[in-house]
Amino acid sequence: MARTKLSDDRDLTEEQKLFKESINDWAERNFPLERVIRINREGHPFPQDIVEGLAELGLIMVTVPEEQGGMGLTWSDQIVIAEQLGYIDPSIATAAGFMAVETGWGFTINRYANEEIRERYIKPAIQGDKFVGIATTEPKGGSDVAGFESTGEKDGDEWVLNGEKTFISGVEECRRMGGGYWVNVRTGPKIPEAPHKNMTAFFVPIDTDGVQPQEPYDDAGRGSLSTSGFIMEDVRIPDEYMLGEEGKGFYYTMEGVDNARILIGASSVGVTRRILEEAADYIKERETFGRPLAKYEGIQFPFVERYIELEASDLMVKKVAKMQDQRYDEEGWLERTGKAKTYKPTEIAKWISMIKYKVPHLAKDTADDAMHWLGAAGYSSEYIFETAWRGVMSYCVGAEGGANIQKLVIARETLGKDYIPYK
Repeated sequence: MARTKLSDDRDLTEEQKLFKESINDWAERNFPLERVIRINREGHPFPQDIVEGLAELGLIMVTVPEEQGGMGLTWSDQIVIAEQLGYIDPSIATAAGFMAVETGWGFTINRYANEEIRERYIKPAIQGDKFVGIATTEPKGGSDVAGFESTGEKDGDEWVLNGEKTFISGVEECRRMGGGYWVNVRTGPKIPEAPHKNMTAFFVPIDTDGVQPQEPYDDAGRGSLSTSGFIMEDVRIPDEYMLGEEGKGFYYTMEGVDNARILIGASSVGVTRRILEEAADYIKERETFGRPLAKYEGIQFPFVERYIELEASDLMVKKVAKMQDQRYDEEGWLERTGKAKTYKPTEIAKWISMIKYKVPHLAKDTADDAMHWLGAAGYSSEYIFETAWRGVMSYCVGAEGGANIQKLVIARETLGKDYIPYK
């Protein structure tokens, strides 16, 4: 761990402090920075002992109710975990695979799945024995969920799915461990004025006949977590593996995206904090012309600016987590009245898009700055900065929605729907 400390835990609950302490103790023994850098170079699949360690600590899907295998904790608790995993592994492979994907989407799958899926897949994933995730992106698009072309046709008490999914996290890990994915398909005609309708979500086990995983991609970063895709050719899924109601998959998917984006924001806060702490240690010791680098305004002032942005981003993530907690606390009220007492889902989506746009870019830009501050050392893979830069870039370019998509959501909720460019 870095010697410089830029975190302030006084606003955490005692339980959250214990979580953070236990994560740090475990990481020092099992997942030091040297190993993070090494496994990023060695590539996927993700080390099973780390998955088991996360599960033993109870870090995966803590927001799932206790009676369904989770811990029944809040999103405010979950972001503490996600931030610390981003801090420990700035390549973001751990946070991407087991926070944004498994936890954000696992929680959402659990909400709309039947008991069989919970018992066979969700509970084992919480225990580190299986992998569950999200498979929405298709060759012709990702962020435009309403534009997907994969199809599902009813045949008796089964659905026959056809199509292709691409840029999917954890396919090799899912093949190794067993598990499956949330998959959206079109189950009715595309309505030009409402293309988001007739989309239906299913849970598709990775070992189902007709699911053809593709070779892993050679990504620029987060090398220890695989990215791939799969083709679905006449894949037969029982009707009870539908997630939620037929035709409402778009809405459920937007909920899942929101859950994942919160954890992306939290883990990016952790990455940024680690970068600044490691950089601070270096610039306070490295001298040029007889003075520490940290004394030069060309380095000191940008450092301060990034630190200010970090603290502002941290506050924004915490605000959004509280909004999400209120959203789920009021669920009974929403079902009865159709209105939230505090925040509408679209209001929360606006804030979630703000953190999805702002915080990963902050982490990337901070890593870029740090590489310049350190000079040749910043370009070396022996330090964390280039590993973090390449990893967090995946959050900037696409994972859980491209950057410009976030701007469209924010504009829609601030300027109004009359100014949506695609209508």
